[in-house]
Amino acid sequence: QVQLVESGGGLVQAGGSLRLSCAASGRTFSRYAMGWFRQAPGKEREFVAAITYSGGSTTYRDSVKGRFTISRDNAKNTVYLQMNSLKPEDTAVYYCAASRFGGSYSNTPPDYDYWGQGTQVTVSS
Repeated sequence: QVQLVESGGGLVQAGGSLRLSCAASGRTFSRYAMGWFRQAPGKEREFVAAITYSGGSTTYRDSVKGRFTISRDNAKNTVYLQMNSLKPEDTAVYYCAASRFGGSYSNTPPDYDYWGQGTQVTVSS
């Protein structure tokens, strides 16, 4: 069992930055691939970024490439999402998720086993 708790969301002006954190419980965090997803009002949950269990490989949705960076610290059981040059269209609830398929990553929500409760990110124009 893995419990995930996100933090770091908030209100920021367009062009600003935020750093999201996702703290995981349990001793097996380092075995899981981790992902960040987001969901805006009235829209489906969408993939943002993912990282393999070792941190050796990452992937991003096209609209955030070059602006967002996913990273992890297995010693701290934490995964991060650094978000720069934020745009109003980045406004959403952001969720972290853990997948037991640690050596690969997926952009599909059903492939993830555990989810956090989400943190709100609001970008004003």
